Amino acid sequence: MSEWAAGPDDEEAGAVMRTVLRQLKLWREAAGLTQAEFGAAIGYGEEMVSCVERGRRIPRPEYLDAADEVLGAGGKIAALKQDVAEVRYPKKVGDLKKLEAEAVELGAYNSSVIQGLLQTEDYARAVFNAHRPALTEDEVEQQVVARLARQGILDLMTGRRVFSFVQCESTLRRPMGGRMVMRQQLERLLEIAQFRNVDLQVLPSDREVNSGTGGSFRLLELKGGTTIAFSESPLSSRVTADPRETTVLDTRYGALRAQALSPQDSLPLIEKAPGGTRT
Repeated sequence: MSEWAAGPDDEEAGAVMRTVLRQLKLWREAAGLTQAEFGAAIGYGEEMVSCVERGRRIPRPEYLDAADEVLGAGGKIAALKQDVAEVRYPKKVGDLKKLEAEAVELGAYNSSVIQGLLQTEDYARAVFNAHRPALTEDEVEQQVVARLARQGILDLMTGRRVFSFVQCESTLRRPMGGRMVMRQQLERLLEIAQFRNVDLQVLPSDREVNSGTGGSFRLLELKGGTTIAFSESPLSSRVTADPRETTVLDTRYGALRAQALSPQDSLPLIEKAPGGTRT
């Protein structure tokens, strides 16, 4: 049930969630149900109902659907799912998710871990568990939920949207989460590489030139032709649409794609990586 709570620094999200949760509580009380009775009726424990009504958890869509049915709301509670979906994530994550959803073309270079849009759930959890200072269990689950939610755009049906990814070979060899987690991750990469609208390239470790030593970054081209760059560093992330910066990163990404193996030649390297299907 772990979800993002509306952050105190996001006033708009907090206001929306307070309204949604107040409505849930009013409907429950109007039906004459205690938190324990209501929880039993919708398949959740009393503590979870209490957490939702106090704003410590944001309800999932299935929670709202069950509440609507049990309380006889006639779709009024279920209709709140759209409002909840728009504020489920911290503002920074939500903005990134929105930008990725609007992009007609996305390119990403990663040198430390597998790109977030390509990660399996277990691999993503291992990445967040490796953070230092350590994240709490709830924080890890919140991060995993947010990351997996972004992956909806990476779908075989979105054929008009173009994706390209360049992964350093080192990211394939680092056994994040252990051998089985890494094996599943490599299998996922091979699966995504078959999508007609995806180019997945590997930059071998033995290349003398690597234009991406400055760190991982993403480039998103929006429908109107605007290019957005998202760069990452250990302590902060930055989004910019300044052409002076996006042009530099676009040039850098072009160089990285030229230095990397072709998508076809990258597949054997993924298969032969430790834990891969041909190791």
